[in-house]
Amino acid sequence: MPVEHFRDNRKIDPSGYNQSSHAKGGPELARFDPTGGDTLADGSPNDNNRIEIGPTQLAFAEWSAAGLTLPNLRTMREYRWKRLTQHIVDRDFGGLLMFDPLNIRYATDSTNMQLWNTHNPFRAVLLCADGYMVIWDYKNSPFLSTFNPLVKEQRSGADLFYFDRGDKTDIAADKFSVEVRELIAEHGGGNNRLAVDKIMLEGLRALEAQNFEVFPGEEVTEKSRSVKGPDEILAMRCAVHACETAVAKMEEFARNEIPGGGISEDDVWAILHAENIKRGGEWIETRLLTSGPRTNPWFQECGQRIIQNNEMISFDTDLIGSYGICVDMSRSWWIGDQPPRPDMIDAMQHAHDHIMRNMEMLKPGVNIQDLSRNTHQLRPEFQNLKYGCLMHGVGLCDEWPLVAYPDQMVEGAFDYELEAGMVLCVEALVSPEGGDFSIKLEDQVLVTDDGFENLNRYPFDRRLMGTR
Repeated sequence: MPVEHFRDNRKIDPSGYNQSSHAKGGPELARFDPTGGDTLADGSPNDNNRIEIGPTQLAFAEWSAAGLTLPNLRTMREYRWKRLTQHIVDRDFGGLLMFDPLNIRYATDSTNMQLWNTHNPFRAVLLCADGYMVIWDYKNSPFLSTFNPLVKEQRSGADLFYFDRGDKTDIAADKFSVEVRELIAEHGGGNNRLAVDKIMLEGLRALEAQNFEVFPGEEVTEKSRSVKGPDEILAMRCAVHACETAVAKMEEFARNEIPGGGISEDDVWAILHAENIKRGGEWIETRLLTSGPRTNPWFQECGQRIIQNNEMISFDTDLIGSYGICVDMSRSWWIGDQPPRPDMIDAMQHAHDHIMRNMEMLKPGVNIQDLSRNTHQLRPEFQNLKYGCLMHGVGLCDEWPLVAYPDQMVEGAFDYELEAGMVLCVEALVSPEGGDFSIKLEDQVLVTDDGFENLNRYPFDRRLMGTR
């Protein structure tokens, strides 16, 4: 009996967009009743004043109209907590100490000023070998994680950066390290083998002064996060749908407004930001949208340039969306009333072939390095400016593993096999050296029990594909 996939059932209209997301007038909010019952459809509290952040009524309505199944957040959190704890036990650590805000989100599903926290590390979470979990949060906001019963204690005092502690950072670090030692003695079996992901120098020295043997925690967290549980996959489907709906709004704006003149790259990019936030998304990691000759070389940032009629736009969403899930898709569009040049169509077709043929390699048991060895080869004229990787993992952000091009692969760096539940972004940058355009394509792909499923449904530009 053939396996039935979500990819075979999702309704797509003739343009390639999801029907429910782009119907005239959009989905009706009345289809989601925010007053019905004690919990919302994802199991979170039906409380208009709740602390816990999440998707908006607009997102719920669009997902309901699309027939999507929502995640159960309680079971998603339990899956993550159990998976992290098992990885700690398997490595014979007394605990795992996390400062990275994305690792803290994974462990607790709580947030607090995420972007500010990336350069001012004021939060920390200790997960002990017995599963006991403690968070150190901003001193005025310990309540932000109390919705999650898996977090057993809320404390403060993990802020060990100079701006906040000045010339007495060592005193704060000593106090914090003593608390960690006491918790490990009680809940880690006294095992002083401690995994730590990212920590300020004073904090590391203080932990070592408490006789901890410190190991790299990123290996633990990245491996834990790499295999998604059933509810994480449901959450990612919802996030992808919300992102693609936002991208459609951005494309509609670009096609309607650019030909009239006066529209900047920033004007177009702002639509994606706004539509992401409207659906409970959180932020966008980069500014990778450029137009015309600014698409080559790639990695110029979105700016003030006025986009001209009959030019290309290329972008990479790098979007942290609903449920804090990253949706990392890329597209190139031709905007204007004249057809694109033949060399642009050729490059687009080559880029599309690259990601589709590489996607076909994905299935459980495949060695990650063999993906590099067996890749579809870009033509010589596109080699020098090719992308930095063939594929990479994705979850709460870009994650482990990275799949390198053969000429950039380091033997042994990623000598692991793919597993069902991994999600990888399959990339292509086709950029002629010295040229005036770049094609950027990327799809987000789930490794299934019997192969793969492309989670993206967003169409490729038909004129650049040479089909219109």
